[in-house]
Amino acid sequence: MTKNNYTNTITKEEIQKLPLGFFKGNIIIVNDHETLNKAIEEIKKYSKWGFDTETKPAFRKGQKNKMSIIQLANDSEAYIFQIKQTGITRELLDILTDPAILKIGVDIKQDLHKIREYIPGFEAQGFIDVQKIAKEKGIKDLSLRKLAAIVLGLRISKRQQLSNWERYDLTPAQKRYAATDAWAAYLIYKKLAE
Repeated sequence: MTKNNYTNTITKEEIQKLPLGFFKGNIIIVNDHETLNKAIEEIKKYSKWGFDTETKPAFRKGQKNKMSIIQLANDSEAYIFQIKQTGITRELLDILTDPAILKIGVDIKQDLHKIREYIPGFEAQGFIDVQKIAKEKGIKDLSLRKLAAIVLGLRISKRQQLSNWERYDLTPAQKRYAATDAWAAYLIYKKLAE
């Protein structure tokens, strides 16, 4: 146990015994400018959002794909921005660079690098990596799946991780996976910050 009553490591076998956790709120797909403008207005109403990105996997050596989606989620809403359809608009960039709106993720260095592929010189502001907070609490297993198990007592499915994130019509399983990853980061932060 860590100094904060969390176990510092967890095995795959222990994770398998936990109840499956997933986002149960409203999932909004943002793939046109009308939906994007409505989403931005709603996002601005809250100061904390779980954050993640997904990229279509590359299976050939040397092949590299750009980020496909950006996810923002809280307790009740998840927004999935399909970047291939909308790009990173000025309005979305304003959210991503607003220090007053916290974007909370796990291992966000990779996600920020993906954004910089679209916007060279992107200045990330208001981003929090829960891995840093977890380390300070003495937790050693720092993947999203393991943090969700240790901190929330939930098993998070990673089945959709290697699916095609460039699809225009994301499957229900992809939507749930994308929303869950951002939501879980948000909940882990809330719990660790207590």
